[in-house]
Order: sequence, then structure tokens, then C-alpha cells
Amino acid sequence: MVYYYFGSKEKLFRAVLEASYLSLQRAERSVHLDDLEPAQALDEFCRFVWRYYLEHPEFIGLVNTENLHRANHLKQSPQLMELVAPIVGLLQGLLVRGEKRGVFRAGIDPTELYIAIAALGYFYLSNSATLSAVLGRELRASAHLDEHWRTSAEMIKRFVRTDGSA
Repeated sequence: MVYYYFGSKEKLFRAVLEASYLSLQRAERSVHLDDLEPAQALDEFCRFVWRYYLEHPEFIGLVNTENLHRANHLKQSPQLMELVAPIVGLLQGLLVRGEKRGVFRAGIDPTELYIAIAALGYFYLSNSATLSAVLGRELRASAHLDEHWRTSAEMIKRFVRTDGSA
């Protein structure tokens, strides 16, 4: 049936990967930050991304697999730009708003900021089993998870703030 509906296992995997990214995109559209002060909105944005990764471990698994394939399936997707462009646009608007209010410094690349935010959550969760074993603490325990999110949010805030304070 896979071949009947999708033509190949690779096309099935691409369809699953696209569906997973579209699910993330739908969740991202539910995030409303315009009514919040820029610093609070950025904090909410970060926590949204990190919670999404925590609540959707299948997304991390799919992305890990796609990275092993050097993004070959995504590169063939006709939806590629639609899958990530909206979230970078949302972050761009937030940065512009923060810059106009004088709380965010100028010149921050929203794509680079998104990569940093994603990395702080993705790496922690995708490697939590091995890191927990090596470091001797259960990183997915809520206290450690909360502490990581607080620390990570502070790093991001210090990066964007005009005065470097959190």
C-alpha cells in the first residue's frame, strides 16, 4: 500500500516529515505575542518552542533521521519554504517591535536567533538520555527542565537586549 499511495518509502517519509513540520507551523500560528511587551513576548516564544519539542518527541526523532539523510527529503519538498518561513517572520516582527521600543539591539538576524532558541531546547531534549547518564542527573525531571528553560531564556534575553541585562 505504501507504493500505491506514496510511490516509495522515501516519499512516505517525506510526507510524514512535511506533516510534522506543518503540525509545528499550526501550533506556531496559535502563539499570539503582539499584546505582550517585547521581552515577555520573546520569553513566551522561547518557552513555546521548547515545550513543543518536549511534547512532540516524534518531531525530534524525525528531524534527527532527516539530518542523517542530509535533509535530502526536505530538499525535495515543494513546501520547504512554507514550512519554516512563517516562524522566522514572527520573530522578525518581534525583534523590530523590541528595537523600536529601545529594549532590543539593532541588527539581530531572526534566522540566527531562531537557530539559537531551537538549539537550546532541541539539543537538551534530543540528548537528554545520554547527558543524564553522563552528568548524573535526570535532565527531564521537571525541576531540571525548568532550570534549563530559565537559564536558556536568560541567555537569549541577554543576547537581544540593548544593555545586555536579563
